[in-house]
Amino acid sequence: MESYASCCADELDDELEALINDYITQKGARLLALKKGTLSREAFLKEAGEHIRLQFRLAAEQRKRLAERFEEFVFGYSKLTPLIDDPDISDIRVVSFDCVRIKKNGKRMDSGIVFRDEKEYRQFVDYVAMKNQANISNLNAIQRFSDNDSHPGFILRFTVTMPIVNCGNTPYLCIRKVPKNFPLINDLIDRQMLNRETAELLIDRFRSGSMLIAGGNSSGKTTLLNALKETLPDDVAILVAQQADELTTMFHPDMMFLHSLQSGSESHVSYDLKNISIAGLTMDVDYFIIGEVKGAEALYLLNAAVTGQICAATIHSISADRAVDKLVDYAMYESRYSRNELMRQMDCFSTVVFMKGYKVNSIYYCQGWDEERKELKYEQIL
Repeated sequence: MESYASCCADELDDELEALINDYITQKGARLLALKKGTLSREAFLKEAGEHIRLQFRLAAEQRKRLAERFEEFVFGYSKLTPLIDDPDISDIRVVSFDCVRIKKNGKRMDSGIVFRDEKEYRQFVDYVAMKNQANISNLNAIQRFSDNDSHPGFILRFTVTMPIVNCGNTPYLCIRKVPKNFPLINDLIDRQMLNRETAELLIDRFRSGSMLIAGGNSSGKTTLLNALKETLPDDVAILVAQQADELTTMFHPDMMFLHSLQSGSESHVSYDLKNISIAGLTMDVDYFIIGEVKGAEALYLLNAAVTGQICAATIHSISADRAVDKLVDYAMYESRYSRNELMRQMDCFSTVVFMKGYKVNSIYYCQGWDEERKELKYEQIL
């Protein structure tokens, strides 16, 4: 039975490709209705079965198998589904139809999975975009979006770049898998990101003053921030602004999450982190968190910290001191303040944490502004 299914699957590749193309080019509205929840899974599959019966001359067993493969495609991510299901894989990078790379347990390697040809891969990219209501074209050649619903264990963060901006004729597709059941502080201690003493120190400093968490790619910045915010007491209000849905909560009753919105296929309206951060200043919150500072939103994060809100954010940096410089650089995009004026305000961020290799590498305490040297004074406490 298994060998027949495998054989049948190969024979039905052309039919599956034609069926997917029908839904991308003619029945996209039904896919969107499914995504929005106005069309149930059962009703969608019933419609697809009827479409297969009317449009494909196949035996009953082949029609059944084609419907099963189409269901796997629509409700999963086709050939990438096993990679998404694997809990040890954190990142998937499709460089070309025959080159799918993964990061597994922190190491980059080939996935062993390929698409049949360039046409199948491009069809898959078009479907991924349609499924997530993203418009990919020459006018929208770089798209970032998240899928919170398809997988029970992960939020899937997608970045797609099209050939017009690539040095080649193929799209690039990158997927970051963000665990929905993220590790808490005790889990991070078990994983040796930090010890108990350091954890207690960070929890105390996170509750009492603003904190900046810095590091390189995949250094554990977001993982630490996610765990620390879960230690905040229930009687405080928290606003989280982020570009992608990486920060979530398991327990806290008063935590709001806003994410940026790029213009897409249904709307030209967009909201970036700057817009969301400005809104955050008008909301009654005790803690203001930005998932990752990347631009002008830095000024509004700094304004929130100066006016009394406790703030936290992550930022890419090669060291703790360069992280402070980088946040001020971003704030200068939007500000008429001088660099020294902005740097002086940075003493509101009383703690700077530097992450490296998925570990807490160092912690610095800000002692204030040195007027004579025109610089912030820091003491390393770890």
